[in-house]
Amino acid sequence: MIDIKIPSIGESISEVTLLKWTKPAGTWVERDEVIAELESEKATFEVNAEQAGVLQHLANAGDSLRIGDVVARIDETAERPAANETPAPPPVEAKPAAAPVATTAPVVAPTASTPAKATPVAAAIISSHQLDAGAIQPSGPHGKIVKQDVLTALQQPGKKAFAGVELNTRQVRREKMSNLRKTIARRLVEAKNSTAMLTTFNEVDMTAIMAIRKEYKDKFKEQHGVNLGFMSFFAKACAIALSEWPAVNASIDGDEIIYHDYADISIAVSTPRGLTVPVIRNVESLSMADIEKKVIELAGKARDSKLTTEDLQGGTFTITNGGVFGSLMSTPIINIPQSAILGMHKIQERPMAVNGQVVILPMMYIALSYDHRIIDGRESVSFLVRVKELLENPSRLLIGKDPVQSLLEL
Repeated sequence: MIDIKIPSIGESISEVTLLKWTKPAGTWVERDEVIAELESEKATFEVNAEQAGVLQHLANAGDSLRIGDVVARIDETAERPAANETPAPPPVEAKPAAAPVATTAPVVAPTASTPAKATPVAAAIISSHQLDAGAIQPSGPHGKIVKQDVLTALQQPGKKAFAGVELNTRQVRREKMSNLRKTIARRLVEAKNSTAMLTTFNEVDMTAIMAIRKEYKDKFKEQHGVNLGFMSFFAKACAIALSEWPAVNASIDGDEIIYHDYADISIAVSTPRGLTVPVIRNVESLSMADIEKKVIELAGKARDSKLTTEDLQGGTFTITNGGVFGSLMSTPIINIPQSAILGMHKIQERPMAVNGQVVILPMMYIALSYDHRIIDGRESVSFLVRVKELLENPSRLLIGKDPVQSLLEL
């Protein structure tokens, strides 16, 4: 038997969570084949089989494990199964049983896109009253909607239970926090308690950027293979502004201030397990297409739980986009040890005064939360105004200033 142990993944990490097994117990695995996914407080990573053989599980999904714990065993002496043949699961070795955790598989309520089956009578009532089958809680066998389910829905219009829960229930559920969620909670509280955080606001007229995207999006996609999004404009604008206001790109280390002569910008990405902030490095040296490709790459890795510790470390500034969820305005929290974070928001058409005339323009509120210990009001406001200026005049993103002014050396 070969023991598969939890590997060391960093000096500060002593515990991980077993997210899932990618190979069932009792199956044959090849050498270096991925058998499990683990989650630390910083990232997720894979566990590979060290030899070919029959796999035995020694832990369950959701278990917390310490570095060095044996998570699985591989019987390398087992006979390799013939094609289309699966070996019988080996006997489970005795091991101390963990305290049992009561779990109940939730019943997922049907949705309009995946309607549940209904009996003929129930289907006729649904059709005659033009009801949404996805809003009806099924109680029949195999998730089937029966007549009484439809009648109950008609008697209680506008009332909708939580998925898998009856109306008027007082049920409470408890779930253990994941390592990632615990780390998020700890860092957010630390940011609030250890920094002198303030937020300044401004608004950006997105007309010019939206016009560029409309005119060039097809050619950009054809040329570079990625869509032209808003993040590349904001990342380039921030990189230029960071070079002009270095305190916004700095961090505190003891009684010293560390200034960075590069822009490693963290992009906040929401995943089912929580918020992660992978880093795009040297944004000041990247093209718009390079930034868009990197955003897609990191978002995909975050979605598939493939981010590494290296992907998450070393950012000097953060951009977060609450606008994708409909946020109109917010005060983002600093991603320590960084000193500032920019919040993007929803683009909303609003009446604006332009040259004494009321004009409807696509506007976005932007917010800069900053550590007042090293960034003064002048620097924070000037940084945000500079970002606004660059976004409203995208041609300045090329050389950092108005092309005509550059030509005239003004």
